Amino acid sequence: MHAGNRRRALIIGGSLGGLFAGSALRAIGWDVDVFERSPATLESRGGGIVLQGDVVRAMQFAQTEFGHPLGVRSKDRLFLDPQGNELSRQYMPQTQTSWNTLYSTLKQAIPEENYHRGAKFVGFDEHVDGVTANFEDGRRANGDLLIGADGGNSTLRSLLLPDLNPSYSGYVVWCGLVDEPKLPDSARDQIYEHFVFQHDFESMMLEYMVPGVDGSIQRGRRRFNWLWYLKAHSGAELDTVLTDRYGVRRSHSVPPGAVAPSPEDWIRRMSKERLNPAFRALVDSTDDIFVQAIMDFQVPQMLFGRVLLLGDAAFIPRPHTAGSTAKAAANAVSLAQRIASMPNLEHALRQWEQQQLAEGMRMTDWGIGMGNQIMNIAQH
Repeated sequence: MHAGNRRRALIIGGSLGGLFAGSALRAIGWDVDVFERSPATLESRGGGIVLQGDVVRAMQFAQTEFGHPLGVRSKDRLFLDPQGNELSRQYMPQTQTSWNTLYSTLKQAIPEENYHRGAKFVGFDEHVDGVTANFEDGRRANGDLLIGADGGNSTLRSLLLPDLNPSYSGYVVWCGLVDEPKLPDSARDQIYEHFVFQHDFESMMLEYMVPGVDGSIQRGRRRFNWLWYLKAHSGAELDTVLTDRYGVRRSHSVPPGAVAPSPEDWIRRMSKERLNPAFRALVDSTDDIFVQAIMDFQVPQMLFGRVLLLGDAAFIPRPHTAGSTAKAAANAVSLAQRIASMPNLEHALRQWEQQQLAEGMRMTDWGIGMGNQIMNIAQH
């Protein structure tokens, strides 16, 4: 038990999953320490996110102050053909936010002295009454609970389940962000404040607006966020896509500014051949394109004594579910609620795992089926 009879959670991963977990546990009176392996701040990472109810509920549960709208409201869903003709339109309002908006908002809930940058987690020791986390620089931290919220390439998960790894789906997503004033009027007029799709055989592109880099949702200061799903065969083709401009073969994504010239030239050329005029303008207006392989992953268990996995460390849903961030938020709130409502921590953790394991399986199975249908991939 931590000093002062307060329980303490050690959270590996300082991105959204770790912040959701940390803020939820702090809300029920736990002490929390978040360990992020990157020594730099993370504000500039990531792209657009559809704002789901679970995310808002997590912030409300943690009493996170946001005091301003978290995203941009879209109006209609439009489907365009490659020539830019409107195939269908449906009024379907929803809100889209961005990774950096959520990160900067959630980060406020964790005191700076409890958020540790440059902390590369390497292992742990479990005891009768808790767990000790070990770090590359020699640091050790003791707590009642160790939480792996370190994403799809989780170090903690690799220690717990060394024979389990994410599997490649057969396609990637190319992404970009364009400042609102930079897009030509001819393109802006058609897609402005709408959620827009172009769905072709084995390909889908979509676009929506998100807050600006500073979180602003004022007109003229927002950004257009686009994603283009395209197949890339395992082997040489995928290797080319994921090898960055420095010659490093990335495991699953190449961040903005690091895509190699050859694949970047290819995606820009494909946009001119295959996309409608508004979407071509989006790609042309993007300074830093980035790319991510679509991966699948499911764990058979989330709880290992006083150690647990949540968010993408446990389940990687396809992005078509718009559920990755929401799942991490729901994992965190459910964990805090179970712990707060039950005096026996071990019993609370087992009940939490039973519910969240089923939810994770359901979401990832749904996403696999939906993604394979969109991309015309045969089901196995």
